[in-house]
Amino acid sequence: MTAMNGGGIRRWGWGSGRAEQLRADAQTAKDSAAAAFYELDTAQRELRISIETISAVDNSPAGRKAAADFAELGRRIDSVSHDYITAVDSHDLDRDDLDGAAASRARAELDRARGELERAKGDLDRFAQSLGPLLSSAENQLARLAPAVERARQSLLGASNALDAVRAEGLRADDLAARLAALSPELTKLNEGAGTHGVQGTVQRADQVVREAEAIRAQAEGLPQQAADIDKRIASLRTRTEALQNRAGQVEPVLSELRRRFSAACWQDLQQVPQQAERSARQAGEKLREARTAREEQRWPDATALLSTVRALLNTTDEAVKAAGDRLQRLNEVSFDHSGEVERTRFAIRDAQRLAMAGRATPDPRHAQPLDNAVERVDRAVASLTGRHPDYWHLLTELDAVKETVQQVVDQIRQERASGH
Repeated sequence: MTAMNGGGIRRWGWGSGRAEQLRADAQTAKDSAAAAFYELDTAQRELRISIETISAVDNSPAGRKAAADFAELGRRIDSVSHDYITAVDSHDLDRDDLDGAAASRARAELDRARGELERAKGDLDRFAQSLGPLLSSAENQLARLAPAVERARQSLLGASNALDAVRAEGLRADDLAARLAALSPELTKLNEGAGTHGVQGTVQRADQVVREAEAIRAQAEGLPQQAADIDKRIASLRTRTEALQNRAGQVEPVLSELRRRFSAACWQDLQQVPQQAERSARQAGEKLREARTAREEQRWPDATALLSTVRALLNTTDEAVKAAGDRLQRLNEVSFDHSGEVERTRFAIRDAQRLAMAGRATPDPRHAQPLDNAVERVDRAVASLTGRHPDYWHLLTELDAVKETVQQVVDQIRQERASGH
């Protein structure tokens, strides 16, 4: 059936209406596919940012796998996107002569493209959810980056200010200044940022700079006190050196009295004490002068080491000088009456024997034997005091050795009982 319209002719009937419906359905399919394409593209862009965040921080196998999986998804998305664009370009739904068959084909291809786009979007969403722990860890590390770099800069500034302050007091601190200068390349790398050196590398570098700069600052701030302590030690050791040099000169009179009143066995091991004391005291004086020079030149480690040497020399000399005086005093006491020293030793033995028998019918041979031997050693030591000049030093050293043995037995008994044996 036909109709006239202003001289033109057009078809009437169901066919024309169906074609328009098919065109509308195809347009709806196109719009749906376009929405799916937009959503997929948006999700891919957002996820790319997450992957870049992870890749910047995490070089672990898991991090590398995430990047590889995203790349594989990207290739699939490119493929379905290409199919969608091809479908859109292949069908001009605005053509006046678009027939129903063409509209149906367009709708089918666009629906198929939309389905592929939506499936890809679903896979992308599931992949994004699986990245949760990796992304959280990466974001936490990124959050540390700026504060870490800022702490490093502030620590360097603090160290520099501390050095300026001690220099104002006349302290050079050259070694600390050199250590601070050595951190300049590290600051340059920090300024280059994580894009060049990675987030983890930059954070680690910042932490290292903080530790070293804080150490420099602390040492710089401690320099005035260190200088004052060294000055105090020098003065103290100078006084002690002078006093010990005087005491060293008193050893020879002590030895003279020992030689005059006691047998050679009582003093022979002290023969070299005067020379050793004099030599050690002289060396201490020399090292002390070297320490003063090091202090004036602000060579703090050298000054500290030299003062430690001086102290060791003085201690050695002091012990040697004291040994001679103690020897004379002990020999004087025992030569006047050795019974007190002997009785104290016997009492220690008896006390140990009572401990060994406590709670037992018979003593343990491991305890009884050394205690019995101790009794015999005391008897022999006392019996050895013969002649005009008895060897009192032998008596004293033997009694000391017996008391040490007895104490070892006592300690052994107590340890065994404490452990339940």
